[in-house]
Amino acid sequence: MPCRLQPIIWQATRLPPQVPPNWTLGVGRSTGASRGIGRELAEKLAAPDVHLLLHGRDTVALSHTRKAVEPQCAKVVLLIHDLVTPVGVSDLIAEVGNEPIDLLVNNAGVAVVKPFTEITAIEWEQTVGVNITAPFMLTQHFAPRMPPGSSVVNILSIAAKTGFPNWSAYCTSKFALEGFSQSVREELRDRKIRVINVYPAATDTDIWNHVEGNWPRDKMISPKDVASAVAYALSQPADVALENITLSSLSGNL
Repeated sequence: MPCRLQPIIWQATRLPPQVPPNWTLGVGRSTGASRGIGRELAEKLAAPDVHLLLHGRDTVALSHTRKAVEPQCAKVVLLIHDLVTPVGVSDLIAEVGNEPIDLLVNNAGVAVVKPFTEITAIEWEQTVGVNITAPFMLTQHFAPRMPPGSSVVNILSIAAKTGFPNWSAYCTSKFALEGFSQSVREELRDRKIRVINVYPAATDTDIWNHVEGNWPRDKMISPKDVASAVAYALSQPADVALENITLSSLSGNL
């Protein structure tokens, strides 16, 4: 079965002082809002006038994140849906409704780590479903309702630019999300909506607990580094787009 990454789809209204006002943010499923990049982003963007929708499948873990950020936020809401299938994505969209959002962060992801000859059709479909179909459906629904000055942030990976052995399904999905993001960026440019792509190298999250092999976790970048890069990109003036951010470790990419 696929390993679950730190995914995201967030909502909020109004970001903290370092970020332009009137935003909506979402944190996507599974461990996304409970730990890793998702939790770090929630903590980084929490502020007294921010509304956060934290989405995932683990109610207990999400509750821990809510407890951490709720004192700093105007409102925190938990959404429980599975983004593996279009039905789960549609359920999330239905629960949020047509409320206009100012920021969408797509960070949902799963990874199958094995030779391509051993990947099952179900594993392939799940990887594509979470890593590309879900961001497509969410962006398709929310972007038309975003006002000028809004942002769509896609947390990709260096695997969106380089293939790695035994990561073929994951790399394929990230390459696809890269192409989708670049195309959507041009479609939204005239509406003054930014599309920001972030390409982290190996990041020290819980995903590595489920990947075979000895991985030098101490040489990986941290989720906090990724969250800080996102916050910096969002802090730029509304007419400035920091469109592509690649984060690498000085120790070298794994």
